[in-house]
Amino acid sequence: MNFDGRVSIQAPRDRVWAFLTDPAKVAGCAPGLDSLDVLEPGKKFRAKTSIGFGAVKVRFVNDVEWTELDPPRRAAMKAHGTAPGSAVDATTAMELSDGASGGTDLAWTADIRVVGTIASMAMRLMGGVTKTLTNAFFDRVREEIEKDN
Repeated sequence: MNFDGRVSIQAPRDRVWAFLTDPAKVAGCAPGLDSLDVLEPGKKFRAKTSIGFGAVKVRFVNDVEWTELDPPRRAAMKAHGTAPGSAVDATTAMELSDGASGGTDLAWTADIRVVGTIASMAMRLMGGVTKTLTNAFFDRVREEIEKDN
């Protein structure tokens, strides 16, 4: 599944970058995040998440690694998650550019592949659930960054 989107945040690009590359700050915005452990500062972390697909709720253990950091313009990461009988692989990227009135425009992409029991049981729900979670995440990110203005 491929997803993408754009978000305008009324804050300077360096502040948006600092927030989005800080796992502790991002963790406070991620729906379903149970815990976050930094394994290698600025490089790798592990996130435990719980996600519901209709009546099915799954807990994933996700190993995440930055694959590109070009401050304050572009970042990319890859993730591999496991749950009983299932796995997820994801690659994501974000591009920051100067927006209107001193703000920042954020363009993001995500390519997500789910295999196993979850994929077969909840495939028709995944697109909608992922879109809902992504929108909630970026709404919260925008709110957290802009409250400091």
